[in-house]
Amino acid sequence: MSIAGGCLCGAVRYEIKADAPLGARQCWCRVCQYLGAGTGAVSALFRTEDVVVSGPLTDYVCKADSGATMHRRFCARCGTDVFSEAEERPALIFVRAGTLDDPNLAAPTAIIWPQSAPKWACFDPDLPQIEGQPPPLKV
Repeated sequence: MSIAGGCLCGAVRYEIKADAPLGARQCWCRVCQYLGAGTGAVSALFRTEDVVVSGPLTDYVCKADSGATMHRRFCARCGTDVFSEAEERPALIFVRAGTLDDPNLAAPTAIIWPQSAPKWACFDPDLPQIEGQPPPLKV
């Protein structure tokens, strides 16, 4: 099976050779609040080697709250935030849930950085909250 998605304008498309994400979480770090236009960003985790991308991406490099050097990848045409990759974990890629053709595949299993969220943020009471960055998954 494969999972597909893309940006708002359709210039960027991707296909992931996987049946499901390795995990998904809602992040409330300050950077993800910028990326999520004020909300937490929901991302699904996949192996980088399983993702094939076509279309023009722009790369923005910044330091995450965790200290990791992150590559934020956006559609060069419409600006949709599509991927995040940490230099320290090159085998993994985070795909923004909203860019999946079926965003239901990326239901968060945890909330990270909740202490950075604004006071009005709403959290699913059934999800565990992890202060800061959880340890990386082994792949």
